[in-house]
Parts: sequence; structure tokens; C-alpha cells
Amino acid sequence: MKIVIPGGTGQVGAVLKRALADAGHEVVILTRHARREGEVQWDGRTLGPWAAEVDGSDVVINLAGRSVSCRYTAANLQEMMDSRVDSTRVVGAAIADAVRPPRVWLQMSTATVYSHRFDAPNDEVTGVIGGTEQCVPNYWAYSVEIAKAWEQAQQQAETPATRKVALRAAMVMSPDPGGVFAVLLGLARLGLGGPVAGGAQYVSWIHEHDFVRAVEFLIDREDITGPVNLAAPHPLPQRAFMRALRSAWGVPVGLPATKWMAELGAFALRTDSELLLKSRRVVPGRMVQAGFDFQYAHWPQAADELVLRVRERGGRGSVPRR
Repeated sequence: MKIVIPGGTGQVGAVLKRALADAGHEVVILTRHARREGEVQWDGRTLGPWAAEVDGSDVVINLAGRSVSCRYTAANLQEMMDSRVDSTRVVGAAIADAVRPPRVWLQMSTATVYSHRFDAPNDEVTGVIGGTEQCVPNYWAYSVEIAKAWEQAQQQAETPATRKVALRAAMVMSPDPGGVFAVLLGLARLGLGGPVAGGAQYVSWIHEHDFVRAVEFLIDREDITGPVNLAAPHPLPQRAFMRALRSAWGVPVGLPATKWMAELGAFALRTDSELLLKSRRVVPGRMVQAGFDFQYAHWPQAADELVLRVRERGGRGSVPRR
């Protein structure tokens, strides 16, 4: 197949490109700075020559959007919103204009769309969409609005010949340097991988192999449309999540952090504490119902496999900069 991946130069894009190219597919990356073979330039906002890559393709997987690993200032939040909505709209326009439109459009979304909750898991049917909680910072609600607008931009696109799926993805765990797993492992290796603000908040995640397999599964399943949770079926509290990661690396102790310490650490790392403090208890209801079998359903097993590959690469992880 010919698969076009707008915004495919980040960690998730690299995971998909590697796996899909290895499977024999032609993969085209749309990026603002095309430097390598297989990359085509676009601006993420307006139609241009890049749209010819969409016309005649089999699959579009849109990953475009400003990274969430930043301080959640008003300007950055607005850029997150604009980059996601604008790129989704223009991808929809390219598909709508295509003489031979792709048969499926997988649109990245986020598990952050769900409520900050501890009492029950969120699936696609019974899950609670967030943004109304009284106990969380106001800007967390804006993160939910970004996710909702992101999905709405895909839903509103006039692409009747193309099946549309929104990927409500949890954190994709890969041993590649610079990704979220490398950052978390770096904290654990420094002895900082203890409970944060008590550690009761849930962590939802998915192993990179299952993420790729899920994408391939959704490409083939012509009966599935709309939002789909891409997360391992067993989310767990942050304290248990980091305990398993420390065990996989062989670190006996992880220093706990209070909420204010998490805020200070996030500021030092130029990211935001929402990524640590929001309880994302998300489960893959539709994937399980459709018969998808997770190879890495439990975090300790996944952590062991990821750590093994980091060690095989010489132990190169991402230790946070001071």
C-alpha cells in the first residue's frame, strides 16, 4: 500500500514508518522541513503540491500537531489547538479533492479527552469526556477542548469515499531515545521514579508493537469507524507503574514527589505537570470487542521487554537535562 503520514517525523511517526516500511509499504511523510528520501514538504495549513501524494494513496495517518511536551502557557495551548485543527482540516480538504481518495483516514487523537477519574475505566461507550471536573486546574479543561475540536475537524470533513477513525491514543512506549519511555526510564535510573502526589493517578499506555499492530488492524477492518481507544487493557496507578519500571531496570528505590515538587520538576524540564498528575484510566473497549489481541497487555511484561532493548543498545536512555 501507499501510506501517507502527515506530521510523521516525531516518535510515533518514526515507529510507524519503520514498521510499515519494513512490511513492504510505500511510506510518504509530510513535514514542514523535508530533508530525507520519502519526505514531502507541507505547511500543515494550506493545500499545495503535497496533496498529490494523498490522491491515489491507500491510507492516510495524520499525526500532525504541536508537541504536548511543553509548558502549557496560553500561547502554547493555542498553538496546540491550531496545529491540530488546521492540519486535520487541510488533510480532509486534500482527501475531498482527490480523484482517487484513500480508503481509510486514521486521525491521531488522545486519551486526554477523557475525564480525570479514579473510580472506573473509560471506554468509548461508557467513558466520561473530561473538562467539567471541579478539582482540576482550568487549563486541563482546555486540553480536553483541544481533543474534542481535533476529532470534530475530522468528523466534519466531507470525505464520503474514505472511512474515518479517530485514534484516542495513550502514551506510546518505545525504547527510542527522546520518547516518553526514555524520559520515564531516565527518572527511574536517577532514583526519582517514585510516587508523584501519592501516585494514585492512573497511567494509560500502549507498547509500540501493539500500537503498530492496532493501526494495521484498523486499516483492514472496514467495519470500524469513529473514535477508538488505543491503550493497553490494564492501566495502573502511577506508583505501581513506576515500581514496575524500576524493577525492570533494577533500581530498588524511587524517591516520592509531592505535587509542588512535580510542578517544579515539570518547569525545569520545560513540560507540564498535567502529564504526570492527570488520571488517565482508559481501556480499549472497541479493540477488545473487535477481537484484537494485545501482545503486551500488562505493564511489567512490557517494561521488561523495553528495558531489554535499551540495554541491548548499550543502555542509552534519555536522562533529563538539568
